[in-house]
Amino acid sequence: MANTERVLVTGAGGFIGHHLTKYLVDRGYWVRGVDIQEPEYEASAAHEFELLDLRRFDNALMATRGVDHVYSLAADMGGIGFIESNKGPIMRNNTYISLNTLEAARVNKASRLLYTSSACIYPGYLQKDENVTPLKESDAYPADAEDGYGWEKLYTERMCRHYTEDFGLDTRVVRFHNIFGPLGTYEGGREKSPAAMCRKIAMASDGGTIEVWGDGHQTRSYCYIDDCVEGIYRLMMSDFREPINLGQDRMISVNELVDIVANIAGKRIERTHNLTAPQGVRGRNSDNTLLREVLNWEPQISLEEGLGRTYRWIYAQLGDRVSQTAELAAA
Repeated sequence: MANTERVLVTGAGGFIGHHLTKYLVDRGYWVRGVDIQEPEYEASAAHEFELLDLRRFDNALMATRGVDHVYSLAADMGGIGFIESNKGPIMRNNTYISLNTLEAARVNKASRLLYTSSACIYPGYLQKDENVTPLKESDAYPADAEDGYGWEKLYTERMCRHYTEDFGLDTRVVRFHNIFGPLGTYEGGREKSPAAMCRKIAMASDGGTIEVWGDGHQTRSYCYIDDCVEGIYRLMMSDFREPINLGQDRMISVNELVDIVANIAGKRIERTHNLTAPQGVRGRNSDNTLLREVLNWEPQISLEEGLGRTYRWIYAQLGDRVSQTAELAAA
């Protein structure tokens, strides 16, 4: 049965936004997708897809017209190498996008808006050890966010709070912890570590060597895309208005990530470590206590299962490039 709500997904041409659009359409919602580009790997499932630059307020007004709910995912972002070398453009672009979307949703009388924040808002002083204590939502303050990208996310979280308090726009805020899966960027500089490792190992020969940024002992937790969109939707439908983590709470090292992907690929892989490459914080993990309490749910898909699906998709995308690499290694 079709739902009565009309919804907007900004960033619908991107990885998470594309998956979320399909999820909502499958549940009977009428969906408008908006982005500056169309999805890279398959056509959007949106009922309407509009190419709009949300850094312009008139475009944000056009995007939010006639919708009940806004899923605000549009952002200029990428992996650690990208966000560390593009701080000015990221803060400028994302500030325009986020504030224009909030204000346009208010003007056009949307009833609810969900803003996608990031674990990058958490203080650096809590993430200096690879055996990091899982980060609770309340740990965000005193603030010491990731320079550039993280500060804009934290600022917009506060804007969401005040738009609820002062204007009555019902907002939700979700803090992502390393989302990965098929249909995501896997090369070009904006890819995250799971996709990068899948690509590198797919391209390597059995017994070959790949480069790992840092010593590989830095730690993270990773959440598969299907769990991510399920969590987004559950939060939007809830009555909870404070920021909340969305991620797995299983912490592993980057070296362990390499080993898991290599095992999926059925390859023996050696590592070289680039100690001058961007590495981000030393350790980061999600505390899911609040997530379980609020949503009576938590991510279900194991890291191994999610990485298996992701590796097979990236391997297929690489196509002949994988075969050519294997032939060169055997020559």
